[in-house]
Amino acid sequence: MRAGGGQAGAERVRGRDEHIGLRFWVQIDGVEVAGFCECSPITIETETMDYPEGGLNTMVHRLPVRTKYGNITLKRGLDPGQDLFRWFMATLDGDTQRKNVTISVYGPQGSTAVEEWHLRAAYPVKWTGPDLRTESGAVAVETLEFAYESIVSDNLGRSGSPGALQAR
Repeated sequence: MRAGGGQAGAERVRGRDEHIGLRFWVQIDGVEVAGFCECSPITIETETMDYPEGGLNTMVHRLPVRTKYGNITLKRGLDPGQDLFRWFMATLDGDTQRKNVTISVYGPQGSTAVEEWHLRAAYPVKWTGPDLRTESGAVAVETLEFAYESIVSDNLGRSGSPGALQAR
Protein backbone atom coordinates (compact mmCIF):
# COMPACT_ATOMS: atom_id res chain seq x y z
CA MET A 1 0.00 0.00 0.00
CA ARG A 2 1.40 3.37 -0.98
CA ALA A 3 1.68 6.09 1.61
CA GLY A 4 -0.77 8.88 0.87
CA GLY A 5 -0.19 12.53 1.55
CA GLY A 6 -2.48 13.62 4.38
CA GLN A 7 -6.22 13.04 4.76
CA ALA A 8 -7.05 12.96 1.03
CA GLY A 9 -4.43 10.24 0.43
CA ALA A 10 -5.75 8.12 3.31
CA GLU A 11 -9.31 8.33 1.98
CA ARG A 12 -8.15 7.36 -1.51
CA VAL A 13 -6.34 4.24 -0.22
CA ARG A 14 -9.19 3.16 2.09
CA GLY A 15 -11.89 3.83 -0.50
CA ARG A 16 -10.48 1.70 -3.31
CA ASP A 17 -7.52 -0.65 -3.61
CA GLU A 18 -5.83 0.59 -6.76
CA HIS A 19 -3.65 -2.54 -6.97
CA ILE A 20 -6.48 -4.97 -7.78
CA GLY A 21 -6.51 -6.12 -11.42
CA LEU A 22 -3.05 -4.79 -12.28
CA ARG A 23 -1.49 -5.01 -15.74
CA PHE A 24 2.02 -4.04 -16.68
CA TRP A 25 3.98 -3.00 -19.73
CA VAL A 26 7.68 -2.88 -20.45
CA GLN A 27 9.56 -0.18 -22.30
CA ILE A 28 13.10 -0.60 -23.58
CA ASP A 29 14.98 2.65 -24.17
CA GLY A 30 11.68 4.53 -24.13
CA VAL A 31 9.92 2.29 -26.67
CA GLU A 32 6.95 0.30 -25.36
CA VAL A 33 7.78 -3.31 -26.23
CA ALA A 34 4.93 -5.39 -24.88
CA GLY A 35 2.61 -6.30 -22.07
CA PHE A 36 3.76 -9.09 -19.81
CA CYS A 37 1.77 -11.58 -17.77
CA GLU A 38 4.29 -12.05 -14.95
CA CYS A 39 7.32 -10.34 -13.40
CA SER A 40 9.56 -11.78 -10.70
CA PRO A 41 9.98 -9.73 -7.53
CA ILE A 42 12.42 -6.84 -7.58
CA THR A 43 15.12 -7.56 -5.01
CA ILE A 44 17.78 -5.26 -3.61
CA GLU A 45 20.21 -6.51 -0.98
CA THR A 46 22.98 -4.76 0.92
CA GLU A 47 25.91 -7.00 1.80
CA THR A 48 27.43 -6.46 5.23
CA MET A 49 30.81 -7.05 6.80
CA ASP A 50 31.31 -8.04 10.42
CA TYR A 51 33.89 -5.84 12.15
CA PRO A 52 34.92 -6.94 15.66
CA GLU A 53 36.33 -4.00 17.56
CA GLY A 54 39.39 -4.74 19.68
CA GLY A 55 38.60 -4.65 23.40
CA LEU A 56 34.82 -4.59 22.82
CA ASN A 57 33.71 -8.20 23.31
CA THR A 58 29.99 -7.58 23.82
CA MET A 59 29.16 -6.90 20.15
CA VAL A 60 30.34 -6.99 16.56
CA HIS A 61 29.79 -4.01 14.27
CA ARG A 62 27.92 -4.85 11.03
CA LEU A 63 28.95 -2.45 8.31
CA PRO A 64 27.32 -2.04 4.88
CA VAL A 65 29.63 -3.06 2.03
CA ARG A 66 27.83 -3.00 -1.34
CA THR A 67 24.38 -3.26 -2.80
CA LYS A 68 23.33 -6.07 -5.14
CA TYR A 69 20.34 -6.04 -7.45
CA GLY A 70 18.67 -9.38 -8.21
CA ASN A 71 17.81 -10.30 -11.79
CA ILE A 72 14.31 -9.59 -13.09
CA THR A 73 12.42 -12.30 -14.97
CA LEU A 74 9.56 -11.37 -17.31
CA LYS A 75 7.05 -13.81 -18.82
CA ARG A 76 4.80 -13.16 -21.78
CA GLY A 77 3.11 -14.73 -24.76
CA LEU A 78 5.31 -15.33 -27.80
CA ASP A 79 6.67 -12.17 -29.42
CA PRO A 80 5.90 -12.40 -33.17
CA GLY A 81 8.60 -9.79 -33.95
CA GLN A 82 11.14 -11.63 -31.74
CA ASP A 83 12.80 -8.33 -30.74
CA LEU A 84 13.60 -9.56 -27.23
CA PHE A 85 14.98 -12.87 -28.53
CA ARG A 86 17.21 -11.01 -31.02
CA TRP A 87 18.50 -8.77 -28.21
CA PHE A 88 19.39 -11.88 -26.19
CA MET A 89 21.08 -13.54 -29.19
CA ALA A 90 23.19 -10.41 -29.79
CA THR A 91 24.40 -10.74 -26.18
CA LEU A 92 25.37 -14.37 -26.83
CA ASP A 93 27.38 -13.23 -29.85
CA GLY A 94 29.39 -10.87 -27.60
CA ASP A 95 27.48 -7.70 -28.49
CA THR A 96 26.09 -6.89 -25.04
CA GLN A 97 23.77 -3.95 -25.57
CA ARG A 98 22.89 -2.35 -22.24
CA LYS A 99 19.53 -0.62 -22.38
CA ASN A 100 17.24 1.12 -19.92
CA VAL A 101 14.15 -0.96 -19.15
CA THR A 102 11.03 0.56 -17.58
CA ILE A 103 8.36 -1.60 -15.97
CA SER A 104 5.08 0.32 -15.69
CA VAL A 105 2.20 -1.13 -13.66
CA TYR A 106 -1.30 0.07 -14.53
CA GLY A 107 -4.44 -0.22 -12.41
CA PRO A 108 -7.80 -1.53 -13.62
CA GLN A 109 -8.64 1.74 -15.41
CA GLY A 110 -5.35 1.54 -17.33
CA SER A 111 -4.92 5.26 -17.96
CA THR A 112 -1.99 6.13 -15.67
CA ALA A 113 0.80 4.08 -14.14
CA VAL A 114 0.34 3.13 -10.48
CA GLU A 115 3.98 2.05 -10.06
CA GLU A 116 7.01 2.47 -12.27
CA TRP A 117 10.54 1.08 -12.00
CA HIS A 118 13.49 2.02 -14.22
CA LEU A 119 16.23 -0.60 -14.58
CA ARG A 120 19.44 1.14 -15.61
CA ALA A 121 21.91 -0.50 -18.03
CA ALA A 122 19.94 -3.76 -18.30
CA TYR A 123 20.82 -6.63 -20.59
CA PRO A 124 19.32 -10.10 -21.12
CA VAL A 125 21.09 -13.01 -19.41
CA LYS A 126 18.62 -15.85 -20.00
CA TRP A 127 15.87 -16.67 -22.48
CA THR A 128 13.52 -19.63 -22.09
CA GLY A 129 11.29 -20.73 -24.94
CA PRO A 130 7.69 -21.81 -24.46
CA ASP A 131 6.38 -25.16 -23.31
CA LEU A 132 4.60 -26.47 -26.35
CA ARG A 133 1.35 -28.15 -25.34
CA THR A 134 -1.64 -29.26 -27.33
CA GLU A 135 -4.06 -28.83 -24.43
CA SER A 136 -7.07 -26.70 -25.10
CA GLY A 137 -6.48 -23.11 -24.02
CA ALA A 138 -2.72 -23.59 -23.41
CA VAL A 139 -0.73 -20.41 -24.09
CA ALA A 140 2.86 -20.45 -25.34
CA VAL A 141 4.89 -18.29 -22.94
CA GLU A 142 8.49 -17.17 -23.31
CA THR A 143 10.67 -15.97 -20.42
CA LEU A 144 13.43 -13.35 -20.47
CA GLU A 145 15.72 -12.64 -17.52
CA PHE A 146 17.59 -9.32 -17.17
CA ALA A 147 20.59 -8.23 -15.13
CA TYR A 148 20.93 -4.49 -14.44
CA GLU A 149 23.18 -2.02 -12.64
CA SER A 150 20.70 0.00 -10.59
CA ILE A 151 17.03 0.81 -10.20
CA VAL A 152 14.99 3.98 -9.77
CA SER A 153 11.37 3.92 -8.64
CA ASP A 154 9.32 6.94 -9.67
CA ASN A 155 6.53 5.89 -7.33
CA LEU A 156 8.69 6.00 -4.21
CA GLY A 157 10.02 9.37 -5.26
CA ARG A 158 6.46 10.71 -5.72
CA SER A 159 5.22 9.38 -2.40
CA GLY A 160 7.84 11.38 -0.53
CA SER A 161 9.18 8.31 1.27
CA PRO A 162 12.53 8.97 2.88
CA GLY A 163 15.27 6.78 1.44
CA ALA A 164 13.45 6.16 -1.85
CA LEU A 165 15.21 3.95 -4.35
CA GLN A 166 17.01 6.78 -6.08
CA ALA A 167 20.22 4.84 -6.79
CA ARG A 168 21.80 5.97 -10.05
